[in-house]
Amino acid sequence: MKKLASLLAFLLFVVTACDKEKVVDEADLPVNAKDYIEAHFPTARISQVVRDRDDLETSYDVILDNQVKLEFDKKGDCYSIESRRTEKLPDTVIPLKVLEYVQQNYPDAFITDWEKDRTDQEIRLSNNKELVFNLAGTFLRIDD
Repeated sequence: MKKLASLLAFLLFVVTACDKEKVVDEADLPVNAKDYIEAHFPTARISQVVRDRDDLETSYDVILDNQVKLEFDKKGDCYSIESRRTEKLPDTVIPLKVLEYVQQNYPDAFITDWEKDRTDQEIRLSNNKELVFNLAGTFLRIDD
């Protein structure tokens, strides 16, 4: 019985390990993710969608034809956007308090990357400074 349980556990591990990252069709994206892309990147087209399964969590990495990379959770909520260092992210994808802080304190710079996790959000500016904010958008620190 122990051998059978061990074999089943091993097979489950092998099956889930093989399905970690997979290129999928654009149609496999959650509706919220598609709507987000259409709303904030209306002129861009989706070049590639990769579904990533990690520890029972599913996420989607989307690369647009303008080289912007977005990451969505399984519900289609965006939690990361990266562009080339010379490309400004649309103001509409940045939380208002974060955007206002940058406009007031770094008027000559623009936001090229934005990432949110469970405790904070971080942006990278065109001058390569990284700023950290709490989830409510209050500035916390410059991250070196």
